[in-house]
Amino acid sequence: MNIHLGLTPLISLLAGVLILVMPKLLNYIVALYLIAIGLIGILGSGGMRLG
Repeated sequence: MNIHLGLTPLISLLAGVLILVMPKLLNYIVALYLIAIGLIGILGSGGMRLG
């Protein structure tokens, strides 16, 4: 059984929770999210396979 775990949805979920918990850090959270998504896109590791 293969489990397909996408890295970008996990980062999006984490960013959303952080924005809800600490709304004052919105600019930093969005900037870090965009940098992470960009690096994932450049490095080509958009998904990992477990199992």
